[in-house]
Amino acid sequence: MGEIRNFRSGNNGGPPSHGVGPRRLAAIIVGDIASYSRLMQTDEEGTHARVKRIERDLIQPSIIEHHGSLVKTTGDGFIAIFDSPVEAVRCSIVIQQNLIGRNASLPRDTRIEYRIGVNLGDVIVESDDIYGDGVNIASRIEGIAEPGQVFISGAIYEQIKHKVVCGYESLGDRKVKNITDPVRVYRVLPDADAVGRTKGRRENILIFLLSLTLLVIATGVLWYLLAQAPGKVSEQATLPAPSSAASPSPQRPPREAAPQTPQPSPSLASSPPSPAPVPSPSTVPVREPEMVAIRGDSFAMGSNDDPTERPVHQVTVKPFSIGKYPVTVQEWNECAAAKACSFTAIGKDDAPISNVSWTDAQQYAAYLAKATKKTYRLPSEAEWEYAARGGTQTKYWWGDKLQPGMAGCKDCGDLVAEQPAKVGSFRPNPFGLHDMGGGIDQWVEDCWHKTYQGAPGDGSAWSSGDCSAHVLRSGSWKNDSRYVRPSNRDGYDTNVRYPTHGFRVALSP
Repeated sequence: MGEIRNFRSGNNGGPPSHGVGPRRLAAIIVGDIASYSRLMQTDEEGTHARVKRIERDLIQPSIIEHHGSLVKTTGDGFIAIFDSPVEAVRCSIVIQQNLIGRNASLPRDTRIEYRIGVNLGDVIVESDDIYGDGVNIASRIEGIAEPGQVFISGAIYEQIKHKVVCGYESLGDRKVKNITDPVRVYRVLPDADAVGRTKGRRENILIFLLSLTLLVIATGVLWYLLAQAPGKVSEQATLPAPSSAASPSPQRPPREAAPQTPQPSPSLASSPPSPAPVPSPSTVPVREPEMVAIRGDSFAMGSNDDPTERPVHQVTVKPFSIGKYPVTVQEWNECAAAKACSFTAIGKDDAPISNVSWTDAQQYAAYLAKATKKTYRLPSEAEWEYAARGGTQTKYWWGDKLQPGMAGCKDCGDLVAEQPAKVGSFRPNPFGLHDMGGGIDQWVEDCWHKTYQGAPGDGSAWSSGDCSAHVLRSGSWKNDSRYVRPSNRDGYDTNVRYPTHGFRVALSP
């Protein structure tokens, strides 16, 4: 990424000519497009347009969402600064996971893939640039990162290792250009289940090899012992037979009558009858979410408060049931324990599950449906809004004005929480449903459309069109009260996890 590396000071050159700005400790992200020159040679205008679109639609919004500042873009990359190392790494993961979704349908040689390096260090901050070894190290870490990967320094790792739901693979100390001391580098693995998988990867390999060696030795010893006794019998069988008077007992029959079959080990030979088979996950009793039956009716869906919520249109919803609460960490982890959900979540049992993709939510619904033989699924967008309104048509289910303490959001009360409150912490709506506004963003079945133009009127999920993104409802504890409105809607990449995203399930009659 030559353009980024040429502008900096520190070991690469003198201080900026317009004076030295204040110093501060900051987390720095440096991103760079892999194979940028090749992509430009193949399609200069198209590549440039795609890069600008990614910067506008993904990189800049992600940086702002995670409370960072974009310092500059450089044609084939970007630099951003954050007060929080945790937010810097979360932002990097979100960018990379979004790019996976964007690239999924493209040929490999046309994909725009970023390498990202993150470092915590002392930097000089100017009005339009940042300088110093804190930036240089981030750039060097990015330079050794693989396309689609996030590499972080040891300084970042020490700040986030118990705070971000992901795994880390130590790559050891690396000597990087123009930096005196070696830099400890880690690869970030955004899969939450990778925490335990990577922690002892090398140790597990050694244990496996040792076990394999012991198994080979034990097999050889067992073969030798089993072969010895029949061998002696064979030798005796070749000796001249003694007279019947001298023989106290008949000779053992020839080899053909007593084949040398390996004898089972004592533990196997004396074992009792096999116990009953362990039930499969589908036969183990499942903790079903508490459901609330919703009667069918017609209602006016949408609002004029936002273009995505227009046009307001009449929808008829059939009877269905929906979860009283969002799915919890405990409920999700039971699915993970049954090997039906793709990772084990951390957090309190009664907290809503978060950091899940739409695909993850579908895994849980399928697990419930298979285990219970019931029609569990995600609610349609129309069902969700009808349930969230609770029979009302006001701005919020409790009225047209925000009331403190009615929902979990950034400006819904006196305290700004770092995590969503446990499920059921706020009053239920008139249908008896909790957390239908605030708390966590909630996936629904529908593919994302920017407006309701052409939306179905029978309450079913809108499954046509581009389904690379799906609909989210509710708003999260990190959003303001505008997102708590029952009509609020948004879309997000189908296969990308995000820290504020969760879901609740529905059930057909």
